[in-house]
Parts: sequence; structure tokens; C-alpha cells
Amino acid sequence: MAEVVLDKVSKVFRAARGREVRAVREASLTVADREFVVLVGPSGCGKSTTLRMIAGLETISSGTVTIDGRVVNDVEPKERDIAMVFQNYALYPHMTVFENMAFGLRLRKRPKAEIKRRVGEAAELLGLTELLDRLPKALSGGQRQRVAVGRAIVRQPKVFLFDEPLSNLDAKMRVQMRLELARLHERLAATMIYVTHDQVEAMTMGDRIVVMHEGVIQQVAPPLELYRHPANRFVAGFIGSPPMNLLEGRLVDDAGALKFELAESGIRLPLPLSPERKTALAPYAGRALTLGLRPEALRLAEDSAPPEAVSVTVELLEPLGAETLLHARLGKHPLVARAAGAPALRPGVTVPLTIVPDAVRAFDPETGRAVAPPDSAEILAD
Repeated sequence: MAEVVLDKVSKVFRAARGREVRAVREASLTVADREFVVLVGPSGCGKSTTLRMIAGLETISSGTVTIDGRVVNDVEPKERDIAMVFQNYALYPHMTVFENMAFGLRLRKRPKAEIKRRVGEAAELLGLTELLDRLPKALSGGQRQRVAVGRAIVRQPKVFLFDEPLSNLDAKMRVQMRLELARLHERLAATMIYVTHDQVEAMTMGDRIVVMHEGVIQQVAPPLELYRHPANRFVAGFIGSPPMNLLEGRLVDDAGALKFELAESGIRLPLPLSPERKTALAPYAGRALTLGLRPEALRLAEDSAPPEAVSVTVELLEPLGAETLLHARLGKHPLVARAAGAPALRPGVTVPLTIVPDAVRAFDPETGRAVAPPDSAEILAD
């Protein structure tokens, strides 16, 4: 396996009338040997273009891509020792599963015995042994995707690249394939780079996640760090389902207690802060900020109306079995909170919510950057 290094890699497309479209802007990233890294972001953010530059399917406008210590900017895709799995399975319909998986090895004129051994090992790993004589039309979507993955495995490349490989599967099959790919990474101890627009896939699969927006890497971090300590407002709003509540207003010092005064309504939210967090945020008193609260940071108050609670009006209940999402409104401001089980509530009622201590995140409304983060969060975007 191999380390992959991107050093200020950019991609510029030429559009109509000589206009330039910058799809990727000076992306720098190091993917360690045997690491599983996921590129995630909305459509058009540059994640697939970045993957295609690593694969050699897109030319690099500037910067360098290094694989296993070798700069590969001008190296043909077939010479980069990578294997790529696409959203489209791209199986040959007239070939059996065995023939599809063996095709690349036959092109390289590998010995028949070696081809049979490699295909057999990959088929056993992916649960395809009983399907080797079938044609693709006799397979389910999940089985076809496993064949596409198997075709990559038999090549024994230095790096595996996945471009939204699960997008064509139904919800249940996607969950199953996520688990299978994660197990596959553990078994192969392989370097894998995976592209998806689905942040749930990213959170459940990657050792680290790279969040991209408008061609710029916003943050690189392990899943839980990314979730708990978003580096900027975009990451906070993109990662998480439902996303973080983002409220506009200003931080105020109310008789020694820090509170957040909501814009327009003037409602003041008490902020339960540890002495360390209060000290970190105190310099921002009087300044406009964006307050971030995860849905689980808002809890139904156990008492009828404790002093630290705020009253919200329930607009919609979304029961999910083990928990319920409360879609509510605080004055003019919409909020989403998580409640355990199925609380006996109905739309239109007013309920008290409390904020979990030290669950507050704050962002600069102009730059979007995190303000006084509780610990280090790697911010890469300008």
C-alpha cells in the first residue's frame, strides 16, 4: 500500500467565452499508508474532480500528486498502480462474474493459475464464490457492486479509489455495503480514498473525513472531532442529520453571566459554560456571533420551568422509535431538538428546553470561522 500526498492541487476548467471555472483550489492533503479517507461535500464541491486527478483521469492545473513517494502528475492512469470503483458498475454484460473480475489481469497477461487464485481469493472475501459462473443480469445491485469491487481487489493496487459507489443502491443495501467496505478495509489493510455526498456514509466509514465546499478543503478530521468541533459554519451545517441549529445574534454579559441575545426577537438564552469556556468566550461579549447547538444539546426540561430553561413552541414531532425529533420555534427562530423515546407532546404546545453544559459552539458571522473552539479544530479554508 502507499501514502498519497496532494500539494496545493488545483483544477481549472475552461468554460464558454474563455471563462475559467475553478473546480478545486489549492487542495493539500496527506492520506497515510493504509488509511481510509472520505471526501464529502455537496454536489459541485470538487470532491470527484480531486479523486479523478489522483487517478489521472483529469489533468492537474497546478500543484502535485504523489503516490508512494513518486510524483504522478504526468503518469498515465494505468501506470499509477491504483484501482478505481465507480458509481456505474461498468460490468461487461456478456462476461461471467469470473471473467469480469479476471479481465484486467488477462490484459496484463498474468498466468492462468495466478488469475484463478487471485479471483478465487477476492470472491471468497466478498461472498461471490457461488456466483462466479453467473452473468451480471442475474445479479442484484449489491452483488454487481461487489463484483466491481472484486475486479479492483484482484489487481492488488497500491491505492483504492471509490467514486460514490453506493449511490445506485437502495437504503438497506447501502447500509450493508457500507459495513462490507469497512470490513474489507480492515482485512486488506489498504489505502482507500472514498468520495460521497452522503455525510452518514462519511461518518460511519472514514478514519478521517475531508469536507469540501466550492473547491476548497474546509476541514480534515476524524468523524467525531468533525461533528463535535466543526471548524466553520459550513461544516457545522453540513455534518449531522439533522444539522446543527445556527442562530444569529450577539453575546452579552448579563450581570457577569454570558448570554446569547437573538437577533430581531431580543430573547436571551442562558449559556451553561464551564469556567474555561466562559473565559474563552468572554472577550467576544458585545460582538455579533452565530450560535451553534446540536439537536441533542437541547433537552426537554425535567422540571416544569427551571430558571435556565427557554420556552419553545412545538411545530412538528418526528418519531424515530428510540428518539423523537422536536421541530420547534423560539420566537421567530426555528430549532430542532432530540428527545428520548416518544414524549407525550403535540404540535402547538409550549415546552421548556435546557442547553447541555458546554455544548455551545460559536462562529464569526462574517468569516464563518469557529470562535474560541473548545480544543484544536483544523481549519484549512481561507
